Amino acid sequence: MQPIVAVVCDVRQFDTYTWHATPETYLKAALEVAGVLPLMVPAFGERIDIDGLLSRVDGVMLSGSKSNVHPGLYGAEPGPAYEPYDPARDATSLPLARAAVETGVPLLAICRGLQELNVALGGTLATEIQELDGRRDHRAPQQEDHDERFAIVHDVAPRTGGCLASIVGGGPVPVNSLHRQAISALAPRLQAEAVAEDGTIEAVSVIDAPGFALGVQWHPEYWAKSDTPSRRLFEAFGEAARVHAGGRLAAAQ
Repeated sequence: MQPIVAVVCDVRQFDTYTWHATPETYLKAALEVAGVLPLMVPAFGERIDIDGLLSRVDGVMLSGSKSNVHPGLYGAEPGPAYEPYDPARDATSLPLARAAVETGVPLLAICRGLQELNVALGGTLATEIQELDGRRDHRAPQQEDHDERFAIVHDVAPRTGGCLASIVGGGPVPVNSLHRQAISALAPRLQAEAVAEDGTIEAVSVIDAPGFALGVQWHPEYWAKSDTPSRRLFEAFGEAARVHAGGRLAAAQ
């Protein structure tokens, strides 16, 4: 039986309707590489019984998105540099991330998901980081071709002996880069698992988490079938979900 993984949707407006949606690349990486069944969770915030949801799933995946976590959630003044927003997703992802960490439900947080995890646990974000001294431009290239937009362009250095290094290896890991925001103040319960050459935190884990709890700033979902580090990340997440599923089913008997 495939483990079930909750994936929080974005809220989008098109064709005169409000849609709750998730990019297919995340769903296919979860299904075809991690070996789990992704369950799309509408962004209904406090109307969702999060404890009930987590009792029925074996993992949580927080995807990337064009939208950003609302700055008011970490004490910054809203403005155009922080836009666009998706408050319904914020109201769903942040409490779900906190609850997953506390209950030991495996958590994989990607791009916006990493930023959500940091804010959920008390950290802050920086915006337009390409304007900061010494930082490279981490934004996506202005290309319509997705292979070019998601091209692997720079290395990150995993923390020696860290959980990320145990999955992808300890040497420099080449990754893609499609973000203009990044972690500023790291949440007290998080530790950096990888940094870019310019000092940008590119991966985090939850200190003393009872289960798998890892976030990455890059997009492993896009190359999960062809890039070894990307594939290993999803395989590790899938294995954690299978272990959790086994424990959950055993407890129910």
